Amino acid sequence: MVFPDQGGQLTSFGSANGGEDYGSSTLWNSTIINSGINNGSLSQARLDDMAIRNVIGYYYAGMDEKVLPSVVGATDWGRNVRANHSKLIREHGAASLSLLKNTNGALPLNAPSSIAIFGAHAGPVIAGPGTGFTVTGVPDTYQGHLAGGSGSGATPFPYLVTPHDALLQRAIQDDSMIRWVMNDTYSDSTEWTVTGGTTGFGYGTSAAPSFENYVVDMEVCIVFLNAYSGEGGDRSELSNAEQDTLVTTIASNCNNTMVVINTVGARVLDAWIEHENVTAVVYGGLLGQNSGYSITDVLYGDVNPSGRLAYTIAKNESDYATGVCHTANCNFKEGVYIDYKYFDAYNITPRYEFGYGLSYTSFAYTNISIQQTASINGSHASGTITVGGREDLWNNVINVTATITNSGSVSGNEVAQLYVSFPDEAEQPIRQLRGFEKVSLDQKESTEVSFPLRRRDLSYWDVVAQEWAVANGTYNFTVGASSRDLRLAATLVINTE
Repeated sequence: MVFPDQGGQLTSFGSANGGEDYGSSTLWNSTIINSGINNGSLSQARLDDMAIRNVIGYYYAGMDEKVLPSVVGATDWGRNVRANHSKLIREHGAASLSLLKNTNGALPLNAPSSIAIFGAHAGPVIAGPGTGFTVTGVPDTYQGHLAGGSGSGATPFPYLVTPHDALLQRAIQDDSMIRWVMNDTYSDSTEWTVTGGTTGFGYGTSAAPSFENYVVDMEVCIVFLNAYSGEGGDRSELSNAEQDTLVTTIASNCNNTMVVINTVGARVLDAWIEHENVTAVVYGGLLGQNSGYSITDVLYGDVNPSGRLAYTIAKNESDYATGVCHTANCNFKEGVYIDYKYFDAYNITPRYEFGYGLSYTSFAYTNISIQQTASINGSHASGTITVGGREDLWNNVINVTATITNSGSVSGNEVAQLYVSFPDEAEQPIRQLRGFEKVSLDQKESTEVSFPLRRRDLSYWDVVAQEWAVANGTYNFTVGASSRDLRLAATLVINTE
């Protein structure tokens, strides 16, 4: 069913005949619809199709045969429908985090004697955990722990566990000393000196609060950063000067500085990523109500990180195909060369490529195999047109397999990725993701991953014929841990004649 966003429908019959099924009562009132039927602007068959699509979900779910629960008021908290959602949110949050840097095995933590945490993102916002509803955009950074979206993506948490909450619990459990400055630009005017002494670890938490004082002699320093965006307003920056200064200030005084980032979209890291004292970086999206637990689970190794970047992190903002647009009308001219496809086409070295992510263990790739499981008849798909295109586009025609082995010392999850390169005739990007499989392996365990490919996966859009086409020639198949860490390769010649 096609459902437009608020204000997205501009015409009555152009929208209906273009495929829209649910729309504006102003543009689709009874008078207008009847008039359209009578003058031929809208067919009865199309109207019937729209009606069916509006109710098909109701019948598909068997709602016409089931006893529905009673309706409760918006402020009635007596009914708990969350079941084990809290547990799942914590698990999925941790699973989504990507470990981008881990110098000399700085992570996972092992009951450190002292921890200092920094940044507004480490703790709660002054009033929360809700952010209020807005469709007019939000600031580029959030002055509290960012764990949910805004606008139509707003997340009304029943509670929010911040990194400070979770780390404090862990510090109590491990008998660690913990300090915090939960602000991005904190400064303290108090002069605090001891003749012949220091403001370091020996003074515990009685040292005058400041970035510089709270890092002295700390075993671990963790800086928390975020980047925010919401409905009605895009981000105006891909990095933030205040937050980057915070990282460099801490790293210049603490030789084991770790950075945790939760962001809406890509965040450039090069102001500090190569700093010798930045030993680890954990990177992710917005993790929900148990965000602090999810982050701490990864930091302490209760969960082996397995998140993989869903976009490229560039070294410089100018490396992206399109920069930040500050006008109402933006010219996006990159065509199909989006994200990693653009970086590949122009041989640009990213900071962290699409699909990248480290683990606390290691994985080996062996034994790639390709089998054509069905013939590909004709260069263009010719099946009956159905939902999503011609029916034969969805026929499985090739299967690629590879063996993944956990070659490290702890159990972990690997995300094997399949990329396909087309013959030159197709004029396609250098490689395109066509499958990924996540596998959980104990140490020294192996398994075979399989990537079934449909005709659509091997097709390109023929603008002349206005059909999906398969090019004749040699296709290259590569399997690896990211778009640039490709471990296995094989080829297959496809002939559609």
